[in-house]
Amino acid sequence: MRYVMKQKFFALGDDFTIKTAGGEDAFFVDGKVFTLGDKLSFQDMAGRELVFIRQKLLSWGPTYELHRAGEICAVIKKHLFTLFRCRFTVDVPGPDDLEAEGSFLDQEYTFTRGGREVAVVSRKWFSWSDTYGVDIAEGEDDVLILASAVVIDMVCHQDRRE
Repeated sequence: MRYVMKQKFFALGDDFTIKTAGGEDAFFVDGKVFTLGDKLSFQDMAGRELVFIRQKLLSWGPTYELHRAGEICAVIKKHLFTLFRCRFTVDVPGPDDLEAEGSFLDQEYTFTRGGREVAVVSRKWFSWSDTYGVDIAEGEDDVLILASAVVIDMVCHQDRRE
């Protein structure tokens, strides 16, 4: 499934609208303002929270927890010591962790699981900034991958938020 993510420029906090490739509204990400650390609510279009994203403070490097129904469903962590490329791990319960690697500043990267590509994030389909496509393989957890892409965008584009 292909999605289009676009950050709202004039919103308080980090707000994202996520649409299907056909242009239908699919999800909304509401960034909480005036909080210690980043906090976001990933919602369906009826306003039901699907994932709560919380920055883990006092950690070695950027780390975020994703919560579903009050339980941690993933921890996203940026690798600090990599040569020439950025890398993130999306640690999920069990053996099916995701790795995200590529050119994060250009928003061109892939998610892999066990060496198999499961999603591609790319700005190449769009000419305006802060809009990019996320193409997710069938059978994958779309909400987990989209929420992870939101976190990666926040970590890699801190300058845009200040």
